[in-house]
This record gives sequence, C-alpha cells and structure tokens, in this order.
Amino acid sequence: MSEIIEVGDKDRSLKTVGHISYALHTVVAVGAVLPGVQASIALLIVAFVLDLVKKDEALGSWQESHFRWRIRSVLWAGGLYLITIPLWFLLVIPGWIAWVAISIWFLYRVVRGWVNLNNNAPMPLPAQ
Repeated sequence: MSEIIEVGDKDRSLKTVGHISYALHTVVAVGAVLPGVQASIALLIVAFVLDLVKKDEALGSWQESHFRWRIRSVLWAGGLYLITIPLWFLLVIPGWIAWVAISIWFLYRVVRGWVNLNNNAPMPLPAQ
C-alpha cells in the first residue's frame, strides 16, 4: 500500500515532530558506534517521549503509523542496546560489533520511515 496523502496544517505540525524524531534517532544510531557519545541515550529518551506525547494527535491519520513505527523502533533498539551493554564490559570488540549491527538495523528503520514521511505515505502495518 503506497498511497500518497495531502498534508493539512495539523499534519504539517505532526510531520515536523516526525522529522525531529527521525533526526534524533539518526544521531542515536550513529552515536552508538562512535566512542564517547553517551549523550545519545538521552536523545533516544527525548525522541521516545516526544512520540509518546504527540501520538494521540495522530490517531486516525496516516501519521499514526509513523508514531507506532518510531515507538516500536526505539523500544527494540533501546532494549537491544541495553542487553548488549555487558559485552562492552567483558570485551570491547564484541560490544562494538553488537552495537554496529543494532545501529544498522535502527538506521534502516529510520531511513525507511523518513522516506515514507517525506512522501506523505503511511508505514506498513506489522505482520499479524
């Protein structure tokens, strides 16, 4: 399903929130593999809270799928980053490899979502 939707004022506001959230997600995904960029965890939380606060405004619109996509992406990526933290303490290289893999997956979700947002297209529904 790749329908394109006209954007009104409310949708423009939500789309701006989407751009901010996707930008923060990008910083987090890239920052996770760069040494000394611990502030990216705070940015992940900021993007997550922003999406949680604004998601109700998108109910029933094409952007609802983007909020759901971003929230699920953050929950999965954040959980995977947390689970793999012990690898950093045991051996640095396995931790870095794990975070690179998570970041590649996270960047894929960010890019795919951002492209659809720019095209005013909803995200696909999760498999049932």
